[in-house]
Amino acid sequence: MSETPPARRDAGRYVRFALSLPPFIGMLVLIPWANRTEPFVLGLPFLLFWVVLWVVLTAVCMTIVYFIDPANKAGAVEEGVTQ
Repeated sequence: MSETPPARRDAGRYVRFALSLPPFIGMLVLIPWANRTEPFVLGLPFLLFWVVLWVVLTAVCMTIVYFIDPANKAGAVEEGVTQ
């Protein structure tokens, strides 16, 4: 079996962590900045638009994380599970 080198495995871990940070920052840290009713964007108050935008962006980020996670590759077997 070919094992992923530790340096590459750690780099992937940092990439997955970096992709999970923007939704956290956008939804929790920047929400006071977005807390206003004007301007209207797509007919929504700005705060509602901000929340909807980050829900969509979170889904995009988590989809990317899913596809680059080596545990989700075809043929991967969960550790500790016997067949």
